[in-house]
Amino acid sequence: MWKSSRLMRFLGGRDLFYALALLMVIGVTIFIYTKISFIFYPLNVILSTILPPVILAFIVYYLLNPIVNLLERLRIKRIWGIIIIILGISGLLTGIIMLSAPAIQQQVTDLAENFPTYLNQMGEGITTWLQNSFLGPYYEEGYNWFISNFSDIPGMIGSYLADAFQSIQNVANTLTTAIVTIVTFPIILFFLLKDGIKFKQFSLKLLPPKYRKDINHILHNMDTQVGSYIQGQIIVASCIGILLFIGYLIIGLEYAITLAIIAAITSVVPYLGPTIAIIPAIIIALVDSPFMLVKLAIVWAAVQFLEGNFVSPNIMGRTMKIHPLTIIIVLLVAGNLVGIVGVILGIPGYAMIKVIVTYLFGKFKHRYNKYFGEDTDPYQLTDEKKVD
Repeated sequence: MWKSSRLMRFLGGRDLFYALALLMVIGVTIFIYTKISFIFYPLNVILSTILPPVILAFIVYYLLNPIVNLLERLRIKRIWGIIIIILGISGLLTGIIMLSAPAIQQQVTDLAENFPTYLNQMGEGITTWLQNSFLGPYYEEGYNWFISNFSDIPGMIGSYLADAFQSIQNVANTLTTAIVTIVTFPIILFFLLKDGIKFKQFSLKLLPPKYRKDINHILHNMDTQVGSYIQGQIIVASCIGILLFIGYLIIGLEYAITLAIIAAITSVVPYLGPTIAIIPAIIIALVDSPFMLVKLAIVWAAVQFLEGNFVSPNIMGRTMKIHPLTIIIVLLVAGNLVGIVGVILGIPGYAMIKVIVTYLFGKFKHRYNKYFGEDTDPYQLTDEKKVD
């Protein structure tokens, strides 16, 4: 009879060799896929077509599902609650767009036309300041160095533009994907709100009964983490946009509503978003006057204070439990890997991975205590409900 050491039993015994063999098969499969990936091109097209509306539907699902559940508790049938919410939100958005679209369109048009002028004026102002400051003797030398090293920038830009014009097909494909997403995501959203629980129950029944409880536990924690993040982040971003709009109106900054909308949209991305949002406002304030820049700094500091001390703590709470440095690293890595989609979905994706890793680590601690707990100090186990 085959005997194994306690370490081998801890690692899984013979199951360890099966797991290693499975990993080898997966590795060989991935290698083969890289060699014949063209065969799976239709699958890639299908996934790229389906995923955008599904992701958008899930984001809106997490926003609307709590309201639907509330209406259901008030003894309103779920399907009627969904219809009421969709019609109500559609009517509200239509009204807001009808009332605000002319002003927003005018501001966006003016800002797009005048922004190059603002940049030139800001550059001239900085140049004048440098020439008249203690850095004046070094300005000419720095300018010549810049010209000698970056004189080919127009040619580089021209080549990039030429490549861009050759990529019209990509632009058309992106536009088609956007249209398909806008048309299909409400249908997906309706069925998610209507049958989301049934989908989950049906999926669990496909799994072996032994693993259903564990998978259900993981899915529940994922749902809580991702749902809380999406709901909280969008509410916080909306609050930032409203507060900045009020502040910009008070100080008399031009393009107040456009800049506030930009800030609200970019603030969906934590930490990096607000930094990006303040740049257009700084440029416009600099061109206006130094005093306007001071007023902008006061408004921005006040909004950040309110958001950091009152809005986020009360809305976001501590559900995510992710360190700010971790968030920044995740955003940088996800953005580098997937682009803007990675920046937007990086934190929810990290939260899902964290739930799985934390759960597996909890299982590891149980297994370690079983085989080695008597030899040394065992792991301190948390309550099952807290293992997420």
